[in-house]
Parts: sequence; structure tokens; C-alpha cells
Amino acid sequence: MGSRSIGAVDVDMVRSTTDAFDMLDGKFGGGHARRALIQYLHTDVRPMLDGTYSADVGKRAYAAVAEALRLAAWMSYDSGLHGVAQRYFIQALRMAQAAGDRLLGGSVLSAMSHQATFVGRYREAATLARAAFTGPSGSLTPTTAAQYRAMEARALARLGDARGCDLALAEAERQLSKRTEGSDPAYISYFDEVELAAEFGHCFRDLERSVQATERGASGIFGDGLNNRSDFFVTMVQADAYISQGEAGRAFEIALDGLRLGEGLRSARCVQYVREFQGRVTSGMRRSSEFHEFSEQARELRIWEAVNTQP
Repeated sequence: MGSRSIGAVDVDMVRSTTDAFDMLDGKFGGGHARRALIQYLHTDVRPMLDGTYSADVGKRAYAAVAEALRLAAWMSYDSGLHGVAQRYFIQALRMAQAAGDRLLGGSVLSAMSHQATFVGRYREAATLARAAFTGPSGSLTPTTAAQYRAMEARALARLGDARGCDLALAEAERQLSKRTEGSDPAYISYFDEVELAAEFGHCFRDLERSVQATERGASGIFGDGLNNRSDFFVTMVQADAYISQGEAGRAFEIALDGLRLGEGLRSARCVQYVREFQGRVTSGMRRSSEFHEFSEQARELRIWEAVNTQP
């Protein structure tokens, strides 16, 4: 053990610093400050764990570090560094285990499920989400239960399991309705009715229920300037759904809003959403005057050009 004495104030510093990086992640994407967070973990957090502390402070420190590692994994995932992200996720799980915090471990598994869905490992994603839900057993809170079910629904939608997806979404909605002030850990407080609406939009788009996707997903936008990446995703999902409905003009209008949100984002996931949107535009739509007008405006936006210049 090191000679430095660690107390509650040191744990609070780690949590506050993680919160600051989390805000930057949501506003500017994982590629913006990922390296700075990792440097902080190496230069400040790792030496702290080598210090001396009581058993209680130690558990709190391990939990705080687990949250920081989970964010490092998330930012790496958002940057397209999937192998790196998985290594940080595993480290976060180990720290949550050291803290004796099964609920936090479930949150890490849920984030891993999110990544697995994104990279196309849908069955693995569903399994991870179920493990997140069942692992903490009686310690589940309304919001954590809702978020874990929503992750399962997202994976099932990609698998084309409409019934399973509907059941998981219904359970997520039911669980979230039971939330009360102070009933959840701080790290899950971001997941609310707006976030759940975004999940509905994603699931219904993937199940090819485009009308439901536009109806339920429309309320999944924060519009506060702090959740730009989340708003970008919801906006592009809305554009996808309108493309599926054959309403190309409306889709292009909405997509432009999304591309403008993406101007300040450094996120490989955002680039992939744009690529998927492009793939949904039919050859007939591309010959239209509406697409020509859209393209003229889109080519001035960095994220559109990033898609077109990458192999």
C-alpha cells in the first residue's frame, strides 16, 4: 500500500471529475475528451487506489473508479475503439465487484449490451441486458430496471423479435413510472421519459414500424444544448422513419437538423448513423430536386463530408 491517506474528499473529487467528463461526452462526443479522461485515470486515480484508506472509503472509492472506467469505456466505444472499450468495461466490472455494488455492475453490463447491439452482436446484447436485470436481484431500482429492459428491447428489435421487444418496452415504461425522487443512484438519473422515448423510436424504426417511430420517438429530444449527441441520434432515427414512410422531403428536412447538431460532435457512432441514413435513401429519391437541395446544404456540414470521405 502507498503512504498517501485517502478519505471521502478524494472520492468526491473523482466523482465530480467524472461528472465533468460525462457532460463533455454528451455535448461533444466521446472523441473530444477521451484521452484527457484516460490520462486522469492513470495519473490521479490509479495512485489513489494505492493509498491507505478504511474499508468504507475503499468501497466508495472502488465504486467511483468503476463509474470513471465505465465512462472511459463508453467514450472509447463512441470513438469507434471497440476493443479498447471492452477492456475498460471489464475493468469497470472488476471495480464494481470490489465495491460490492452489484447494481453498478449491472449498469456496466447494460452499457456493454448497448455496444454489442451497435456492432451487430444482437443475441449477446440481449443476454447482457438480461444479466444486468437479473444480477442485482432485489437491489434493482425503478430507473435501473427500466434502462436494462430498454437495452434488451433494443437488441430484440434488431433481431426482429417484435413480441419480445414490445414486452421489454412495456416493462421499461412500467418500471420508470414507479420512479420517485431519491429512489435511484445518481449515475442512472439521466435515464428519464425523454431517454425512454428515444429507445421507443429506435426500436420501432428497427421493427419497420415507421409511423410509430415518428410518433413515439419525437418526444425523445432534449433540445437543451447539453445532450447534443442524444438529440442527434433521435433526429436521425426520425429521418430514417420518414424515409421508410416515403416522405423524403420531410426526411431530408429533419436530417439537416441532425447534421447541424452533429457539427460539434466527435463521435464515430454519429458518423455511422449518417451512413445508415444514406443507405436508406433510394435511387429514385436521389434523383429528386428535394435530394439535390438537401445535398447542397449537407455538403457544407462536416459530419456529412466525413461519411463521404471515409472508405
